[in-house]
Amino acid sequence: MGSNSAAVSTIVQSWREHPPSSYSLKIQNFSQLEKSTASSDDKYQSRLFSSGGYNWRLIVYPKGNKKDNGSGFISMYVEIDSKSLMIFTPPTEVFAELRFFVYNKKENKYFTIQDVEVKRFNALKTVWGLQQVISSETFTNPENGYVFEGDQCEFGVDVIVAPPLTNWEILSFDEKLLNPKFSWNVKNFSTLKKHLYKSGSFSMGGRKWIIQLYPKGDSRAAGKWLSVFLCLADTDGDKPKADEKIFMQGHVRVLDPLGSNHVSRTLSAWYEESSTSWGWARTLPLTELRKVYLDKEDTLSVEIEFKVVSSTKYSPVI
Repeated sequence: MGSNSAAVSTIVQSWREHPPSSYSLKIQNFSQLEKSTASSDDKYQSRLFSSGGYNWRLIVYPKGNKKDNGSGFISMYVEIDSKSLMIFTPPTEVFAELRFFVYNKKENKYFTIQDVEVKRFNALKTVWGLQQVISSETFTNPENGYVFEGDQCEFGVDVIVAPPLTNWEILSFDEKLLNPKFSWNVKNFSTLKKHLYKSGSFSMGGRKWIIQLYPKGDSRAAGKWLSVFLCLADTDGDKPKADEKIFMQGHVRVLDPLGSNHVSRTLSAWYEESSTSWGWARTLPLTELRKVYLDKEDTLSVEIEFKVVSSTKYSPVI
């Protein structure tokens, strides 16, 4: 029988009215149990019971497990049926939380003790438990209420099996983007009539993006500013799903055709289902734009340089 070797700080004791949920072992004559186990291997093993899809046994040492520093105490363990571990190849590992119970008739409650660390059951370690649940002196004193009505008592256990991990996400940030710049040349800028123009879509960081440009500003710019926004393309594979987030960091520039006085803004934003567009309503005053940022052919050049784009893998997929 292996030792639990748990630090004292991980052992929690409490009282509970609700009986054990996994298994209860009621003894009609505790003294006789002590005698019967002393003539064999000092322990009583319950029949198999099921919890969390696996089969288990409750093991009680009425006089303590001497091989596990349990002398002078009641020792209690849980053993997983080895056949339960052989259902899959390779053999299964099962993680479970264990709570042990001793009924107290006087309090009409269950003394509860557990090691709060979740235990790993596998082919090499099929037994976990507590070697010092309650002292024999405390337990056998009829005045304390653990032994009652002519030597009766009750032990129990909750085996709470942790289900396998099925919900997770992996967030990564791509800082080594291939061809991280995208340029859009808007021709005949001075004669543009529409309120909004959109670039063609382009790929970056596993997503498709577009630039939205308001030649005379959006509703917040009062017709005096150039408004520029970077948006996720409105296609099923690119717009964020419910509760999904995509981070983008980079620079948005209006290029000076002479190459010396670019207007550059740093964009750092999380894109999500309700926010697929980020940028500035007031990117550049139109008076300054007309003086400096149109080339001889009346073309305005806007550039996006990406530094980081995040991606997230989910299970299950949203």
